[in-house]
Amino acid sequence: MQRLSILFLLICSLATLFLSAESLNNSTDRPEKYFRFQIKSRDELQNITRLISIDNVQGDTVYAYANKRELAEFQKLGKTIEFLTAPGLKYKPRMSESVKGIALWDSYPTYDAYVAMMSQFAKDYPDICRIDSIGASVNGRAILFAKISDNVNSDEAEPEVLYTSTMHGDETTGYVLMLRLIDYLLTNYQSDAQVSNLVDNLEIWINPLANPDGTYYSGDHTVYGATRCNADSVDLNRDFPNPEVDNHTRQPETIAMMNLAERQNFVLSANFHGGAEVVNYPWDCWKWRHADDEWLIWLCRQYAGTVHTYSPSDYMSGFDDGITNGWDWYDIYGGRQDYMTYFQHCREVTIEISDTKLLPEAELTAYWEYNRVALLNYMAAALTGIRGEVRYGSEPLEVQVGIVDHEKDNSWVFSDADLGDYYRLCLPGVYDLEFSNDLFTKVIRQISIEPGNATTVNVFIQSGSRGDINNDGFINITDILRVVNFITGRLTPSDDEFNRSDWNSDNELNIADIIGITQYILNQNP
Repeated sequence: MQRLSILFLLICSLATLFLSAESLNNSTDRPEKYFRFQIKSRDELQNITRLISIDNVQGDTVYAYANKRELAEFQKLGKTIEFLTAPGLKYKPRMSESVKGIALWDSYPTYDAYVAMMSQFAKDYPDICRIDSIGASVNGRAILFAKISDNVNSDEAEPEVLYTSTMHGDETTGYVLMLRLIDYLLTNYQSDAQVSNLVDNLEIWINPLANPDGTYYSGDHTVYGATRCNADSVDLNRDFPNPEVDNHTRQPETIAMMNLAERQNFVLSANFHGGAEVVNYPWDCWKWRHADDEWLIWLCRQYAGTVHTYSPSDYMSGFDDGITNGWDWYDIYGGRQDYMTYFQHCREVTIEISDTKLLPEAELTAYWEYNRVALLNYMAAALTGIRGEVRYGSEPLEVQVGIVDHEKDNSWVFSDADLGDYYRLCLPGVYDLEFSNDLFTKVIRQISIEPGNATTVNVFIQSGSRGDINNDGFINITDILRVVNFITGRLTPSDDEFNRSDWNSDNELNIADIIGITQYILNQNP
């Protein structure tokens, strides 16, 4: 009788645990549903992706999330839906409440331990690490970045590189890997040549956790029960401005990330996700390819190829040997990859780092080893291509910089308004580079780019120089028209204007000066 009672209690306990998990997944309080359904044609996704949050497409099977409103709209399509256990409920991981515990890299941090670890990085390495909070989530949790550079409190003429993870709160592998990457950069600076080169020559920004409310949906003490969406039931990777017109109100996490991107001048970035193992490159919202499609494929193959050297043969081996174009997989709208690439003139890819979203903590070190070298090599790509400074006299100048007969869809870059530095990432080859703003255009031809470090091309525009009649830093048609007005008597030049108009220094203003200035402009823009 006693054995039967014990058996009965055991069965009841197991049933309670099972029902608890099911109720958490299906509870009306849980902000999202996870499910799958079948499609007959890839073309169906162009409409479906605007209704719900597609997570993965495997053949004719689509995995997706939806909040209550989205699910109601999707169900109008009449699809047969199979509801699934939410990825954040499939495994209950071990948590660490201390920085010391996290640093063993075999657990997930509580929220307070995460904040403490980020703070400790800056305390231990104040010369090369600063922690910035760029804003707060819906529920007030901090969105933290580690800025790492050799002169961390100064703005230098260096490429800026951005890494962020776990924008989907239940995709937590990248969360821990980004914390470990910060630690690796800081502890190996000045002892590892590659790390030292990166820290000395880049401005590195790393955000381990972009959606803290989703990750800690069940409370600050655990990542178990994490959700994809934020506290407002919004998928943050569908919340950014799209190259196509959209006008919806944005979430605070999205606004914080956009404000950071506007303040900085990011050259290269990566957004880490989970649920697949692949490097995804632009565009997500357009079928046609980015102007730098060949370069983006090279970048992705470098990452996936490096990973293959350090991982089992079945890791990141699907799709096209570990890489895919975003549209070819499935199209999305409002993703950060397209926002950063189109609106911020950056180059961003999405790195899906583990098939399992909430990876068992015992496997975290293995995934770190798979990706460690690739993470470093990816950042080093920002040191290739063409770089330089644009100045008007001694002052930095913001201009558009692009490869002649190549750019489209905002693929050009800009020199930084504060420092004048620019970075045009490209494959080895020979290029003509165009520098322009509203007042001038300058083309520098036959720039040879070799593999490895970037080729430097500086542009200096003299202020107050001969031919620059209106003293705006540029010699162009506006100056020619002004000389014509002086010669015809429509305007009277000041002494300074006369001297700058007298191109051949013969102390007269005549047709020879107009010809001289015109020839100069033609020579600068052949």
